[in-house]
Amino acid sequence: MSLRVDYAPWFDADIHFRVAWYIEQGGPQVSEDFISAIEATIQKLKKHPSHGRRRYPKDPELSTVYSVLLDRPFHKHILYYRFTADTLILERLIHGARDLPRRLRESPYESD
Repeated sequence: MSLRVDYAPWFDADIHFRVAWYIEQGGPQVSEDFISAIEATIQKLKKHPSHGRRRYPKDPELSTVYSVLLDRPFHKHILYYRFTADTLILERLIHGARDLPRRLRESPYESD
């Protein structure tokens, strides 16, 4: 099984924010490595979406959201997603050292 991928607007904003940060802090190669880690993670999820973890099964808003860590060395970033029988929906990409349930609900434009 390989699912079609939909990108939520906030997911795109999260990526743009992080890529800009990596370009500024580490340079273009680091940001390219970050994008490669995201792409590798998405390819794995397209084939095996249930391998992620439901982090908040008791929260009505977040009970269907799954998460996986990006590949090393970017494993502190968590990719949040949902999936249906034919679609992988990428919701957010957030650094794990945040108030995650709150950050999942707020716009990436409100974040630090």
